[in-house]
Order: sequence, then structure tokens, then C-alpha cells
Amino acid sequence: MAVNQESLLKKYISKDQEKQTGQAPRRGPGGGPGGRNRGMNATGKPKAAKASVKRLFSYIGNDKYKLIIVLICLLASTVSSLGGSYLLRPIVNNLVAPDTSVQEKISGLLSGILLMVAIYVVGVLASYGQSRFMLKISQNALQRIREDLFNKLQRLPVSYFDTNSHGELMSRFTNDVDVIGEMMNTTIVQVFSGVISLIGTLALMLYTNVILALVVIISVPLFAKAGGAIANRSRKLYKSQQAALGGVNGYIEETVTGQKVVKVFNHEDISIEEFQVLSDHLQKSQMNAQFFGGIMGPVMGNMSQISYAVTAMIGGILCVLGKFDIGGLTIFTNYSRQFSRPINEISMQMNVIFSALAGAERVFDVMDQEPEAADGENAVKDGVMDGQVTLSDVTFSYVPGKVILNHISCYAKPGQKIAFVGSTGAGKTTITNLINRFYDIDSGQILIGGRDIRDYSRSFLRQNVAMVLQDTHLFTGTVMENIRYGRMDATDEEVKEAAKLASAHTFIKRLKYGYDTMLEGAGANLSQGQRQLINIARAAVSKAPILILDEATSSVDTRTERHIERGMDRLMKERTTFVIAHRLSTVRNANCIMVLEHGEIIERGTHEELLAMKGRYYNLYTGKAELD
Repeated sequence: MAVNQESLLKKYISKDQEKQTGQAPRRGPGGGPGGRNRGMNATGKPKAAKASVKRLFSYIGNDKYKLIIVLICLLASTVSSLGGSYLLRPIVNNLVAPDTSVQEKISGLLSGILLMVAIYVVGVLASYGQSRFMLKISQNALQRIREDLFNKLQRLPVSYFDTNSHGELMSRFTNDVDVIGEMMNTTIVQVFSGVISLIGTLALMLYTNVILALVVIISVPLFAKAGGAIANRSRKLYKSQQAALGGVNGYIEETVTGQKVVKVFNHEDISIEEFQVLSDHLQKSQMNAQFFGGIMGPVMGNMSQISYAVTAMIGGILCVLGKFDIGGLTIFTNYSRQFSRPINEISMQMNVIFSALAGAERVFDVMDQEPEAADGENAVKDGVMDGQVTLSDVTFSYVPGKVILNHISCYAKPGQKIAFVGSTGAGKTTITNLINRFYDIDSGQILIGGRDIRDYSRSFLRQNVAMVLQDTHLFTGTVMENIRYGRMDATDEEVKEAAKLASAHTFIKRLKYGYDTMLEGAGANLSQGQRQLINIARAAVSKAPILILDEATSSVDTRTERHIERGMDRLMKERTTFVIAHRLSTVRNANCIMVLEHGEIIERGTHEELLAMKGRYYNLYTGKAELD
């Protein structure tokens, strides 16, 4: 099977699909939004580099006192370098002076060398201090950037994670933050040092010889013109490189986590081909970016050599004419080379600078995303929430114009079990997402305890709603810690009681270390059914009055399902429970069963009532129709 390269690159590297097509997020398991649009505007119009630089410096500015010390050290180092070079003038003039004795020449040479050594020692110490303090500043800044990025991720709405690749997001934490760190560790110091060195060198050149200084100054616009042309091209290429790198990371993350699916469907060869396409694109992007970033140094170096040659030639003529001294020419040619050296060093660092700016823009792009809407000023943050849930004329769409739920109305009294059945994409999981306020409704009302859920703080609302999803997710840690994730202040005994309630206690006790067994790789050392039992125990320990079960038993065998159902019956006592299930046998004892199709409730009632209607539910239960 041939890989469509254009489609593949667009999917993993181009701008957000929804912004391009206006389509709703792709559906994931259970009908909820599970698609992931890749790229995250990575190839969109970049923000101003000036804004990114200013924002990066705001992180450095928190260590302003250390920064002042760094600047002082930089000044001392630059003055040391320039002052040491200037001492060559009297030494050379003394050595070539015809009326100076040999003893005086040797004495002048030794004293000059000793003074130069003393000055350069000061410069070395200053450079050491500057490096140490700058390293501390940069690492502090990187720590703050990582913390701000992670904190922002915790405050982004679920919809953001539904529509962005996890691997692409991880690339922000790794590749993009790393290149920012590389720039902060070394490049910023070199830029500051280069600027100070340029100013100091220019001042000494003007002091030494105005004519030769003007010759060097005339070459500066040529340097700037050539450097600017290359820089503009490089910045765009480095932006594309970081986007391509994010696409490759996203594909790797997706393929590794889905490796079993890849193998089951013999998709290895296609995966290799697709990865090669993305890898080739990354290689081309890197080659273009590195080439233009790399030629900056040679171009500037060759131009500086021309400037150096012209300066030496004119200076030699001035010496022959007796309008300049040999010592002055010696230090001036040295300054001429020093003048171009910082330019060359800065130009050689342009690839790091452009990579860092591209990475910074991508990091700041995440930080600038709209977080979940703030809770109201008078939002309820504590108290007792009962389990009465009412949906009144609720309409919702993920994308404007594409209605997912259409005028849904239903209610659940405390302790009741409400079941949702219907075809995939009918809106079952969407309803539960709305109850949790993962998304806000377009119109209508959702009430819990007679109060609009928007009147509760999100944390308080979700504290009172426990969920068991079809997709299990366990964290690295012990079994005890994973169950306690449902309520962090739960005692060990409460955790064990929750495990018994979920029929998980028996298998946990058989583990080598029981509740202290470490789970690794999202619980890879447990079976799928065992992972689900721990998830159910996690919901049980929360003591939330509202429970949502989204295909909670779909991944376990029939025998385990019976154990779970007995545990569920105990778990659901005195809790309002919403159940989404394709196995209709699991919802027979529900107080009310809602049959959804195309975002509307077409039937509702108890199991017996729906069978008596002989409608959609009857056909599904008797096998005359199937769930899509």
C-alpha cells in the first residue's frame, strides 16, 4: 500500500484540522471526542520574534541581582581583553624604537608581559563568575518555564487534549524547552559579551586611529545586510524544523502506545513507510535550517577577512607616510579582528537562536491557549451535593453548526440508575461529559441538587462526580496509591473497603506485595480486567454521590463481569448512577433506560416498558437490530 505523503504530512504537521476544515473532532471510544489534530498551528504565521525574546527575558529578569553580577563580570572580562590587547602598543613601540637600549627593551617587555598576565587573570576570574551565575540564571528560568507550561496544561479544557497529539505536546516539554535552555546557557552570554566587546573595540579603534576606524565602520552595513538576509530565511526554516520534529514525536508516541494494534492488523510495514515519510520531511527541514544557519559564520568570516586585509593595507600606508606608529597598527589590526570576532561568534550561534525562538513560540502558544472559563465569583465550593440530576432542553455541539445533542431532557433522582443506550455517535458519552462540565452546553440547563452546575466551582462539581471509563489509566505507583487517587485523604482501610466493593481485593491480595505492588507502564503488569477493577475501586473510594460508568465492563470477561456487577450493585446504592453500555443485559435493572439516536432521546422507560413498546430497544434486545 502506497503512502499518501501529502495527506500524511498535512495530518501530522500542518495547522489544526478543525480550523482548516471546520469539522468536529474525530470520535474516540465511547463516542466522545477522541481525535487529535496535529501540528497545533506549528506552521502558522509566527509571532514576532521581538515578543518572544521579550517574554523569555521576563523569565530571566526574576534573577535580576544575579543578572547584574553577570553584566559586571562581562564588563570586567571585556575590559580585561581589550586592555590586555592595548598594552601591545607601548611594548611594540618600545621594541622598535631606535634610541632605546637593549636592557630598556627587555625591561619594558617583561613589565608589559607581567601587567598583561595580571589583567588577563582578572578576565579569567570574571569569565568564570559570569559562567557560574549565568548557568544558575538560565536553569532557574527553564524551571519556571517548565512549571508554567505544566501548570497551564493542568488548566486547559479537556477539549484541548481531545484535539492535540500527546506526542506533539510532549515535544514542547522536551525538544522545545531544551533548545531554549541551550540558548540561555551559552548564547545569551555570547550575545551580551559580543555587544559589549563591539562597543569597547569600536571606542578604542576611534581613539587609536579615526581613519582606520571609519574603514572598519563602513563594512558594518555590509555585514548587517548579509546577516539580515540569511537570518530572515533561517528563522522561517527553523520554525518548520521544530514543527516537523513535533510531528515525528507525535507519530512515534501514537505508534508506540498502539503497538499491539499495529501488530494485530499487520500494519508494521505501513508504519515504517509512514515514519520514513515524516523522517524524510524532518531531515529535509533540518538540512535546510542547518545549512542557512551554518553559512552565516563562513559568510561573516570571509567578509571580516576582507575588512581585515583592507585595514592592514591602509594602516601600512599610513605608517610608511609617518602618520601612524607600528605599535598602533599592531593593536588596530588586532582590534579589527576582535571587532569581527563577536559578529562571527553571534552569527555562528544564529542556528541556536532561531531554534530557540521557534521553540519558544511553540511553548508560548500552549501558554496562551484559553484555559477553562473561570468559576463564578459566587461559585459554590463546598457543602453537600445530593445526587438529583436534571437535564432541561440541553443542546450541544462540539463545532458550531454541527449539533450533537438536540433538546435533551431527562432527570435522575438520588440513588437511581439511569442507562443510555444507542448507536455509536448518538451522544451518550457527550451527555456524561457535559455533566462533568468538560464542555459547556450551547443552550438549556443542567441542574444538580436543583442548582445549575455553572453555579458550582469545577473542582467541587467533579469532586462529587466519579467516573469509570472504558479506557483504563493507571499511574506509576503502588496499587494503594492508584486507588487512593480517587480521594487523597482516604485511609488504608477505606482503600481496602473500596477494593472489596469493586471485587478487586481478592486479586490484589494475590499480588506479590499486595496493595504495595508497584504498577509500571500504566499497569502493564496487570490484565485489562484487573486494571479496570482498580479503576472501579478508585471511583468507589471517592464517595461521590454521582457515578458515571462508561462501558466500564466492556474490557472484562463474563465471569469477571459478574463479579463487577455484584460490586456495582453495592457501589450504586445511594448513588445516582449513569450507565453507558452496549451489553443491554447490564442495564436491565436500571430505573430508566434512555435510547438515543442522532442526538435525540427516541425512547425512555424501564426495561419492561421498552420491551412492551416493541420499538428500537425491543429490536436491539431481541436481536432484530444491532447497535452500529
